[in-house]
Amino acid sequence: MEKRRMPIGIDDFAKLRANHFYYVDKTGMIKELLENWGEVNLFTRPRRFGKSINMSMLKCFFEIGTDRSLFDGLAISKETKLCEEYMGQYPVISLSLKDVRGRNFSSAVSGMWATISMETDRLNMIYNLRDSDRLDGADKERLLKLRTETGNLENSVSILSYLLSKHCGKKCIVIVDEYDVPLQKAEEEGYYKDMVSFISTFFGSGMKSNNNILFSVVTGCLRIARESIFTGFNNPKMHTIVDEQYDEWFGFTDSEVREMLACYNKSSFYEVTREWYDGYLFGNVNVYCPWDVINWCEQIEKTSNRMPQNFWENTSSNDMIIRFAELADSDTRDEIGVLIEGGTVKKKIRFDITYSELGENIDNL
Repeated sequence: MEKRRMPIGIDDFAKLRANHFYYVDKTGMIKELLENWGEVNLFTRPRRFGKSINMSMLKCFFEIGTDRSLFDGLAISKETKLCEEYMGQYPVISLSLKDVRGRNFSSAVSGMWATISMETDRLNMIYNLRDSDRLDGADKERLLKLRTETGNLENSVSILSYLLSKHCGKKCIVIVDEYDVPLQKAEEEGYYKDMVSFISTFFGSGMKSNNNILFSVVTGCLRIARESIFTGFNNPKMHTIVDEQYDEWFGFTDSEVREMLACYNKSSFYEVTREWYDGYLFGNVNVYCPWDVINWCEQIEKTSNRMPQNFWENTSSNDMIIRFAELADSDTRDEIGVLIEGGTVKKKIRFDITYSELGENIDNL
């Protein structure tokens, strides 16, 4: 089996495939999505579990003009009828909200504008919307306002999907990665209510009963159910870590980890890999943290260091952990001690919790 470079920090599917990085094949998700999709599909998973690379994969599969060779040899390529019908057939609006943050609401809105204008420029380059003979003067004025950050930001997805649909003669697919990052940052910085109102309007305008959209796929860490945001999403199909559907598409399964280790002639490290990094149950599947496994394989392949590490730590802000540490009482410290000693602590999980509620009670830990 060919040894390929480890894709550390790479969340662009086209870049990963074109440059021959190691790829754990998750294209089966495309088939499952097409067989079960709703108008809006929300996937919640922890950070560093492959949300962004999967969204990039979806964009590459559906987008008009895609490089079909990127999927050669992958599971989805065996679904010939499905590929003929869907691969490269739709305009795709792809947004990542991971950089929509700021010390105040105004700076966060500026970040959202930057995201919208960059995606508008990308789509204009693909379809040459500015010179389209299918768009009239008013349409091109709307396009210019999105590119120059002077239009109606709340309606930007609705406007962009309208322009693309009119130009291409097909409905759009909308992909939004890390939808809840702006909410998390807003809660930390004290403008949460303003951001909730904005996000609700933003998605309500763009995705609720929008006849120019075929379907949407959204990812995040938390399902923010009680802030009326999902009213804007038009009641999406929720796919959380407890659901059996889609349980194998985020994170690495045991067989995928075994195959990766074998590829690098490191099968003797399977037991220590399992002991350190097989820490999750999604649906009915035992799941490894991809970020840890990829970095661990890189370490044992390229260096003499054979000591496993917590690579996942500090890959994002730890502000919430610090806040919980300040709330912890003696009972919580005892429970953490039980976990450190290899014991078990049972807790009820709330799926309706919001970012504003996280720090209110230690039970939310």
